[in-house]
Formats: sequence, C-alpha cells, structure tokens
Amino acid sequence: MYKPLNYLLVSLLFWYTSQVTAVPEVATILKVADSFRLPTATARVETVVELYKNEVLEKSREYRVYLKPGRRSLVLFRSPQEAGQKVLMVAENFWMLMPNSRRPIRITPIQKLLGEAATGDIATLTWSEYYSGTLVKADTDYQGIPALNLALDSKVKGTTYAHIDLWVARDDYAPLAADLYVQSGKLAKQAKFITETVVNQRRVVRMTLLDRLQHHRRTEVKMLSVTAAELPDKYFNPMFLIRNNLEETE
Repeated sequence: MYKPLNYLLVSLLFWYTSQVTAVPEVATILKVADSFRLPTATARVETVVELYKNEVLEKSREYRVYLKPGRRSLVLFRSPQEAGQKVLMVAENFWMLMPNSRRPIRITPIQKLLGEAATGDIATLTWSEYYSGTLVKADTDYQGIPALNLALDSKVKGTTYAHIDLWVARDDYAPLAADLYVQSGKLAKQAKFITETVVNQRRVVRMTLLDRLQHHRRTEVKMLSVTAAELPDKYFNPMFLIRNNLEETE
C-alpha cells in the first residue's frame, strides 16, 4: 500500500536532484556573466558616465579603459575638464596620475570618479576573477525574469565591494542586478544591468547605480563600445606612465 507513495517520493527526489545538478558551478556562471560585460579579456572600452540628481543630469564624463589579463586596467579621462588624468590598476593596487604631477598617487577602488561610479566600477572588475560565490536560489526571479541568485565574497584585496548579491538570468546567465556591499557590511549601491544585441552578440550596454545612502542620486555607466585592443605591458607600470603621454601614442 506504500508503493505509490514511495514511488512519488523517489520521483520528486530525482526531479529535485536533476534541477540542482542542472545548474553549473558558480565559477562557470560568473565567467559567462562576465562575458556579457567584456566579451574579450584584452580590450578597449569607451565609456560615458552620467550623474543625475533628482532625475536632472548634473554632469557627464567620458573615459577610455584598457583591460589586460593579470588584473590590469588603465582608465584614461577623456573629457576636457579632466584631460590628462589617468587611473591605473594592477592587481590590488590603484594609482591616480595627474598631468602636472611627477608622482603617482595611491588610491582605493572605492574612491569615486563621478557620482556613484567608483574607480573599480569604471575599471570593470570581473566577478569570476575577484570573487568566490555560492548559489543562494536557483528558482527565483528578477522583475519577472527567471533568475539565479548568487552570493559573492571578495577573494582578493583591493576590490570595490566586499560582498555582492547578484542576480543573473536563468537561461543564459546574463547579469540582471546586484546589491553592492562595502567592507562595513552596509548596502552602498544597487546596480541594474541593461543588455542589448550588438553585432549579433548580447552585451551589457548600460549599468545603473542607485545610491542607497543618498536616495536622490543616480549614476549611469554607458559602455559605448568594446573592441579588441592590446596595450603594451610598459603602460601598466605607474612610473613609466607618469613620464609618458599615452594619448600621443594612440
């Protein structure tokens, strides 16, 4: 008399197990999610950052970002108000380079460039390289989109955020949204990722950052283009960079 019940329990257990095992390793999910932001490891990213206060545009700045494997990024400030300024990231080390200074200035990735866009946001830190993660929910949704909820914790020094709650689409792992926590455990920002098809490839084209401490502020980080481009290793040395004008060699 218990056979039908036992069969049902076994069937449910098999179904549940198959659903769990159908989800890949979190590290794999993060690599795929990263590919929507950066389809190539060595790249040049043209970025515009817009700061809104009470939904009114206050400032807009342009940046060019060079990315290279080995946790290396170089941010060039392209707007006339900031011309000549640079931010260099090598592993957990960040430097600000000013056009009239003979010394690189040490900074942290949480320091802001404009609005709520921190240095680390513009330098496009990759989740798979900087964070370890666990699957929190495999059957949730984000604004009606079936999603996975991941909890990420920084595994290296120098990350912008100590902890991230990340939502990715369940079907293709495209990033949807993130809650961004600083070292103190405070929720500092909430991010939303907008994707579009660019040259037959779905990519993140915009990131919206909402300030959770000052609710009237919003920052838009727009990726205008991502192209394969390799910058020589010498430009990722702060002492070389302070003595040489990269713009003149481009």
